[in-house]
Amino acid sequence: MTVRVQSDPFDLGAELAGFASGRTDIGAQVSFTGLVRDDGGLRHMEIEHYPGMTEKAIAGIVEQATTRWDLKATLVIHRFGTLTPGEQIMMVATAAGHRAAAFEAAEFLMDYLKSRAPFWKREVTQTGADWVAAKDADEDALRRW
Repeated sequence: MTVRVQSDPFDLGAELAGFASGRTDIGAQVSFTGLVRDDGGLRHMEIEHYPGMTEKAIAGIVEQATTRWDLKATLVIHRFGTLTPGEQIMMVATAAGHRAAAFEAAEFLMDYLKSRAPFWKREVTQTGADWVAAKDADEDALRRW
């Protein structure tokens, strides 16, 4: 299990090339990369977190996924700081013996990271700034797990 919370951009290709490299017990590898989306007028997003607490919370979520699915490797990277539209904000990668476990675990991680990882996000637009509120759709996504 690898969990990183960082301000610097990450190289998706390098991360995927190194993820679970050399393992012969893996039959499936799944990855997801989240990008900062501009729904109209977003200048940038400011993401805050509490170091130590955030990594521990994310590790707990990853541990839940590892217990639930037979994962051979996991990687979660989440950025903080000021990010502009189009920038990578996070990635999740899972590796398992079979594709169903890798896909399901990746979706579980994405859903729980979206709703339960302790990040505070503020969107800065041309008209001002607002903290991003929890969405009912994100909470609904958790119910399937």
